[in-house]
Amino acid sequence: MASHSMYEVHGQSYADEKASTSAEKQDSGDVFAEDDIHQIQYKTLSWQSVSLLMIAEIVSNGMLSLPSALAVVGIVPAVILIVFLGIFGLYTAKLLIDFKLNHSNVHTMGDAGYIMFGPVARELLAFGTVAFAIFGSGSELLSSQQALSTLSNQGMCSMYLVIIAAAVAFLISLPRTLGRLAWMGLLSAGVITLAGFVAMIGAGANPVPGRSLTITASSNFYEAFLAVTNPVFAYAGHFMFFILISEMRRPQDAMKAAWCLQVFATVFYAVFSIVLYVYIGNTMQSPVLFSLPPAWAKASFGIALANFLFSAGLCTHTAAKLVFVRIFRHSEHIHSHTLLGWTVWTLLCFAGIAIAAILAIVVPIFSYLIGIAAALFAAWYTYGLAGFFWLHDVYHLKGGMDGIKQRPIGATLAVLTILAGAFICVAGAYVSIKVSVRVFVSDTRLSDQ
Repeated sequence: MASHSMYEVHGQSYADEKASTSAEKQDSGDVFAEDDIHQIQYKTLSWQSVSLLMIAEIVSNGMLSLPSALAVVGIVPAVILIVFLGIFGLYTAKLLIDFKLNHSNVHTMGDAGYIMFGPVARELLAFGTVAFAIFGSGSELLSSQQALSTLSNQGMCSMYLVIIAAAVAFLISLPRTLGRLAWMGLLSAGVITLAGFVAMIGAGANPVPGRSLTITASSNFYEAFLAVTNPVFAYAGHFMFFILISEMRRPQDAMKAAWCLQVFATVFYAVFSIVLYVYIGNTMQSPVLFSLPPAWAKASFGIALANFLFSAGLCTHTAAKLVFVRIFRHSEHIHSHTLLGWTVWTLLCFAGIAIAAILAIVVPIFSYLIGIAAALFAAWYTYGLAGFFWLHDVYHLKGGMDGIKQRPIGATLAVLTILAGAFICVAGAYVSIKVSVRVFVSDTRLSDQ
C-alpha cells in the first residue's frame, strides 16, 4: 500500500492515497467558491428548486414512453420494475451526492472520472455528458414538434416546428445561472404533472372498447429488454446532479432533493402507467398521448408543451455550462459580466440547440439513436458509476482495502451496482442498435419502392 497523507472531509481526518490527492490538484477547490463577492452568483439554488428542476427534466420523457412497456412485459412485472428502479435510482443518487460532498471541486461527471481514473476518463465522461444532454434536448424538441403538430392538426411542416421550438429553447437556456431558471422549473414541473392528470382523465372518460390487458407476458430477450429500456432510462437524470449541486446554497441538502425527485417520479410513473394501460390496453402507442381521443390528446400536449420547451433549454444549458466552465474555470469570465464570457456562453448555447435541432430534423432514426446514447452513457451515469464512487471514497478516505472489507454489505451493493450498469449498457446498446438497423432498413426499402 502506498504511503498516506491525512486531510479532512466533513471535519474528520482520513488517510488518503497520494495518487488520489494529486488527481484533484489540477482543479482544486469549489468551482464557484467565494460566490457572494462576484457579479454573477451561482450558489442560489435551494433543495426545493433542485428537485423541481429535476422533475421538470426527467418526468416528461418517462411519462410519454413508460406505459407502452406494460403492454409488452405485462402490468405486474412492469410496475415492479418501475418501483424497483425508482428505489435503485435513489440509492445511486445517495452515492453520487456523498461523492460530491467529499470532493467539492467536482462539477461534472468528467471531474469525477478524472479523480477516479485519470485524464482519459475525464474526457470520455465529459463528452458523454455533453452528448447525452444534446440528445436529450433533441428528444424534447421532437416532443415539442409532436405537440405542435397535434395542436395544428399537422398543418405545418415538421421542420419549421422543430426550428420554432429550438428558438424558444435557446432563449430559455441563456441565463448564466440555474437559479435564474428555478421559477421556470416550478412552472414546468407543474404543467407536466397537470398534463399527466388530464391524460388520465381523458383515458378514463374514453376507455377503449374490447381492450385486452396482460398481467404477465412471455417474450424473447430482445422484445422484453427493448420494453424494459423505457423504465430504465425514465430515471436518467443523474448526469445533471453534480452541476445542480454545485449551484446549491447548501449542497448538504442535496439528498432532500433526491428524495423528492425519486418519490414523486416513482409514484407518478406507476400511477400514470397503470391508469393509462387499464383504460387503453395493449393498443397503447408511444408517445402514449397519441392513444387518447384527439381532443384529449390536444389538451394534454398543449399543457405539456411548456415542459418540453423548458427541458430542451435546460439540457442545452447543461451542455453549455460544462464546456463553459471547462474553458474558463477559475477565471473572471465565470463570475463577471465580460464581453468574452457572454459571447462564448451565447455561442455555446446556440451551438448546443442547433446541433440538437439538426439531429432531430435530419436524422430519420434519431429517436432510436437516443436509446443508444442512453444505453452507452445514462446506464453509467444513473447506475454503474455510483458503485465506483462508493469504492473509491471508502478506499481512499476510510482505510483502504480494510475499510472495504469492514463494509461487506456496502461493498457488495457497490459491485452489484457496477455490474447492473454494465449489463444495462451492453444489453441496452444491443437492442437499441438492433431496432435502429431494422427501422433504417425498412425505411430504405420503402423509399426505393
